[in-house]
Amino acid sequence: DVLSTKEQASGLSTYLSELAASVPTKSWSRNATLAYWINAYNAYTVKLIVDNYPTKSIKNLNDPWGKKFIVLAGKNYSLEGIENEILRKMDEPRIHFAINCASVSCPNLLNEAFTDAKLEQQLKAVSKSFINDKTKNTITANKIEVSKIFDWFAGDFKSKGGVINFLNDYSNTKISSNAQVNFKEYDWNLNE
Repeated sequence: DVLSTKEQASGLSTYLSELAASVPTKSWSRNATLAYWINAYNAYTVKLIVDNYPTKSIKNLNDPWGKKFIVLAGKNYSLEGIENEILRKMDEPRIHFAINCASVSCPNLLNEAFTDAKLEQQLKAVSKSFINDKTKNTITANKIEVSKIFDWFAGDFKSKGGVINFLNDYSNTKISSNAQVNFKEYDWNLNE
């Protein structure tokens, strides 16, 4: 969580230096590249919160997603840029359960870095965990009330047969193809 991370600021600083020292090149595998950018997004989100702590919500910060405060290999990035211009273009909708926006309704932050070798099992685990988390999604066979993530990024799930088909790959409850779909309000309060 953010508070214990604040106490480990030097560890975060070291990790950010490691990310800056090894930016993906075209020779990297798809999984290694995906893992790198997921880790970068999460680490820089934590840095943003730590640098602005205390705050009640990431949304209280000035342009938290659009500000280009991340410098990697001489290029400036924003969180929004990493998410939309890099990660989402890799056609892997499970990134939405791997990246964390430091808010109550966000997927929980995995307690380890994503890696090339373990990426597939890590993405399966975070997807299953998020989808079956009753505080984030309410799923029955004929009616679902799911995270706004599935609304905001509905297009990302189309290649997987749409939201219900995607959910059925990970949900403990099988959902009817004509189930009623509603979206939960998103809680932007800081997930401490």
